[in-house]
Amino acid sequence: MGLRNKLVIKGMPAIDWDMTPEYTFGTYESWGGIERVRSKNERVYYFFIDAWDEEPKLCLMERGIKHARVVAEIIAPLEMVRRCVKEQGKVALFERTHPINEEIKQWLIANVMESENDPRVIRLEIPEDEIIMDTGLPGRDDVLAVAVQIALPNEPAEMSEEDVVALVSQFNFAEQERNPQGHFSKVLVDNGDNLTVTDKVTGLMWQRGGTDIMSQRAMRREVKRINEEKFAGYSDWRLPSVAEALSLLEQEKSANSQYLHACFSGEQPFIFADATRKPGGQWFVDYKQGRAFWSSGTIPGGFGRLCRQEKEVL
Repeated sequence: MGLRNKLVIKGMPAIDWDMTPEYTFGTYESWGGIERVRSKNERVYYFFIDAWDEEPKLCLMERGIKHARVVAEIIAPLEMVRRCVKEQGKVALFERTHPINEEIKQWLIANVMESENDPRVIRLEIPEDEIIMDTGLPGRDDVLAVAVQIALPNEPAEMSEEDVVALVSQFNFAEQERNPQGHFSKVLVDNGDNLTVTDKVTGLMWQRGGTDIMSQRAMRREVKRINEEKFAGYSDWRLPSVAEALSLLEQEKSANSQYLHACFSGEQPFIFADATRKPGGQWFVDYKQGRAFWSSGTIPGGFGRLCRQEKEVL
């Protein structure tokens, strides 16, 4: 297979033409379809449309249990990709990860699958297990001036789009879609444990890393497990509120290509917020796109970055 040779993926099986972003949820995240997966090491590959950016793009996904990684972008005729998105109807406004259609499938078979060293196939670097490096931040015991301390909403919530817009405006978060010129001042310090940092402004301690992609139900179980094991010595870790997750947004992308300080791992591109959408759906914060978004549940769950209130902010 020409595509396999281009990507240098050892043992890569044939493309699963029937797999879709929505179907992966039932196969790899929920209880319903896990019986058909033989092991946690099993991987499938399928094409999908990523429509989160201004222009949609055709990508190849590597998927497994609790594992999702985009391994390549395929430079396809833009009008053909746009037609595929348009076929999704109104859902394309909210669910921006789409299955390919028959037109794209046939184009791939004819133009990409058996081609050798095709310049239309852009391999995305697959990092080895990430080692979180030194933060470059001041230590927690350094004397730092914090002009204002801010108490952010921290309770689980049901929020409409209008509620999120108001929240972004109230705290001037650097949200790329709703307030791209925003700036929320943070004072991050290194706690010296290679695991956490603390924002002196909000009083929140954050995981520098986080959890792999999983369903909401599995995420709740994972939070419980992390607390039982007392991650970094604490047992009161929780999912952040929308405001807390948005408070980490930076105005510019860092070295990890996310709107997030480089002290944080880049392995959690979008995370669960502890908020449901009114009238329906789940809120997430996407650090790759620098925005809050909601999903009705058809995307394959989300990643997690937990926080805890280190001290009360008045």
